[in-house]
Amino acid sequence: MNRREFLKLGGMGALTVFLSGCGLSSLMGGETTKATVPEQGSISGGKAMNIVVINSSPHADSDSTSKYISQAFVEGAQGAGHDVFVFDAAKADTHPCAGCDACHMDGPCIYTDDIENTLMPKMLDADLLVLVTPLYYWTMSAQLKTIVDRFYSRTGKLHHKKSMLIATCYDSGSHAMDVLTATYKRLCEYMEWTDVGMVLGTGCGARSLVERSQFPEQARQIGAHL
Repeated sequence: MNRREFLKLGGMGALTVFLSGCGLSSLMGGETTKATVPEQGSISGGKAMNIVVINSSPHADSDSTSKYISQAFVEGAQGAGHDVFVFDAAKADTHPCAGCDACHMDGPCIYTDDIENTLMPKMLDADLLVLVTPLYYWTMSAQLKTIVDRFYSRTGKLHHKKSMLIATCYDSGSHAMDVLTATYKRLCEYMEWTDVGMVLGTGCGARSLVERSQFPEQARQIGAHL
């Protein structure tokens, strides 16, 4: 295949992705989901909360769509007086759960990495955990799944918290996030978490598209109204 044929096919592929997902949503001006903003102070009871935001996009901060939305949430929450700790799972030193059960579900983990030393103490002290992910093969990124699997080492102590999901994907279809949200809801049931909201950024396959969407403001409003 010569260079001209490669570029032609590449352009056709890019157009297909554009029209099948983020581009179509942008052209039509449509947003397929709308997050529910809680009543002011209804989640926190008017008290400052400890919040942990777990970003899991492998993209640079300047390119990531999910990080852009999560930053809007952080700004809203901090503006409301809450303490927010942000953990970048893609840049951290992490290890997947070995399934060894040395922790007996009550720690410590055999790995003395950034999850055990930095993230876990923050999560144990948190009132609210915010899971942030791009949609990869209809579910969370491997970076976030690594964190979730490591919940095992403190399963009981991580129960009864509040939680939130922020996600982005190319696809603008109404069912694009079904698998991810089903997984998140089941996780909430098992961990006995109280879900405070989901911001599902469908049709957000490029930074420019998410910047023009309503999703960052939805996240900001949830943070501001906690």
